[in-house]
Amino acid sequence: QALLVESGGGQVQPGDSLRLSCAASGRTFNGYTMAWFRQAPGKEREFVASISWSGASTFYANSTKGRFTITRDSAQKSVYLQMDSLQPEDTAVYYCAATFIKETINQRHYTYWGQGTQVSVSS
Repeated sequence: QALLVESGGGQVQPGDSLRLSCAASGRTFNGYTMAWFRQAPGKEREFVASISWSGASTFYANSTKGRFTITRDSAQKSVYLQMDSLQPEDTAVYYCAATFIKETINQRHYTYWGQGTQVSVSS
């Protein structure tokens, strides 16, 4: 059974940084696009960032571009989200996801999902 397990969430103050990790198990995700989505209270889940299977291509939501960095370590089957300059509007549950479709930000295309990790930003 393929699993994605997120970790690294927590409660921080505005301007702080966090690094989220997503560990894959149960199958290889080589060839898969990996992404992070988030869902804030009372809002729909939205795209945050994605990375191609090779790591050479990345996409970011406008709201996270320049502050967040997505990377992956295929050898260890992990993907990471470095989040800098966090703001209260970044508060959400963050989900890791995988798809075999290239370069897509459409969450309907993502087949595998983690259980999510909570990020809370407040002073």
